[in-house]
Parts: sequence; C-alpha cells; structure tokens
Amino acid sequence: MRFRQTGYALLLLLAAWQAVVSLLSPPRYILPSPVAVAMTYVRQPQFLLHHALITAGEILFGLVIGSGLGALTALSVAAFPRAGRLVWPLVVVLQAFPVFVLAPVLVIWLGFGMASKVAMTVIIIFFPVASAFADGLSRTDQTLLDAAALTPASHIQILRHIRLPLALPALVSGLRVAAPLAPLGAIVGEWVGAAGGLGFVMVQANARMQTDMLFAAMVILALFTVLLRLAVDRLTAGLAPWAREDTDTPRHLGLLSRKLAA
Repeated sequence: MRFRQTGYALLLLLAAWQAVVSLLSPPRYILPSPVAVAMTYVRQPQFLLHHALITAGEILFGLVIGSGLGALTALSVAAFPRAGRLVWPLVVVLQAFPVFVLAPVLVIWLGFGMASKVAMTVIIIFFPVASAFADGLSRTDQTLLDAAALTPASHIQILRHIRLPLALPALVSGLRVAAPLAPLGAIVGEWVGAAGGLGFVMVQANARMQTDMLFAAMVILALFTVLLRLAVDRLTAGLAPWAREDTDTPRHLGLLSRKLAA
C-alpha cells in the first residue's frame, strides 16, 4: 500500500513538473521538461548506470557500517554507564560539526575514492541511530527494572532480555530516520572531491549548464532515497513484533521474566 502511495506521489510530481514547463516555457538550461530528462537516460544509459552504481555502493556501505556502529555505541553506553558518560559527549560534539566542514577533511585524509564518501555517510547515519537507540534503552519502564532486580539476573542479562527487546522499536525509528539521509552523505562527499558518482555527475553537469543531466542524476538519487526507506521498512517490519498493537505485549514480558528467573 505504501509503495502504491509513493508511486502516486511521484506521478503527481511529474504531472506538476510538466505543467510548469508547458505553461511558463522556461529556457531548457533553467528547467528541462520530464521528457528531456528521460531522453538523457536513452542517450547515455551506460554513463549514468556506471556513476549510479558507484554512489549506490557508497550509500549501502555507509548505511550498514553507520547503523552498526550507532547501535553498538548505544548498547555500550547502556552496558557501561560510566564509560558512556565520557563517550557520549564526544559523539555529540562530532555531530555538532556541519557535514560540509568534515567532508573536505575526510577527502584529504582518505582520498578521492570510495573511502571518504563511505566515511561521510557513516557520520551522517551514526548519530540518528545511536541517539534513538540509546534513548530507547534509557526509557525502560522502571517497574520492569524493579521486578528484574528481585531475580538473580545480572545487569547484562537485564539489558539483553528486557531493555534491549523493549528498545528495538526506538532502533527501528532511528533506522527509518537515518536511511533517507544516507544518500546525502555520499553526495556531499562527491561534491567536495570525487572521480565518479552521481554527485560528480551533478557538479560536472552544473558547470557545463547541462541541466537535463543534472536533473537525471537528481531523479536517480531521489529513487535511491525512496527505495532505501522502503527497504528499511520491509527489513525492520519483524524486528520488534511485540511493538505492534495486535501483539500480546504482557505475554511477551512474562516470557522474558521467566527466562530471567531460570
């Protein structure tokens, strides 16, 4: 259903775009028509596919690594609160730097290849995932924690069997926020310095006033963003089934309590 709604929204956007071009007749270098952009795919399919695959690789690697590091950091902060008081302020300070400030430094350190773009994506993805997951881990119902304290369960067991499962919906929310941001990291890195990718194509097309090529790259990037969000929704649908309204949450918590007491 969501995929169908996304399709309708895209069709509406295309119709509005064509209407503006038909009514105002702007110069092609200012706003090309959807047909002119579509013809770019026909004229240079291999060129666009090559650069799209470069950006897709950067996005996927950055998304996986950034999500993993974010989730691991949140778990570490919850498992070792004293160390977390030292680590978390450093994470906040890192996130406070604008991405355009970090991108040139990463290119200098890691070069013009994929590594600097993946690192840029990791930085953008990391904080939403880590922040949402850490917030979920810190908001466990105190009643449950008090009940678990009456069992022989250790701090790590309580984290694993109670706090972690109940925080998974927050992790899912963080992933859903982070996924559409992943292309931004790769593109910013490519804008600063790259030998390939959609960001590289956009910079070159802008310099040459090839607005149809610029829009063609933008459309592919928008498609990546939509597909990433849909993929994350699909992959995380079963990650926290007890968070759904039709699930017997008390029954699930009862199973966890018996597991802790065992």
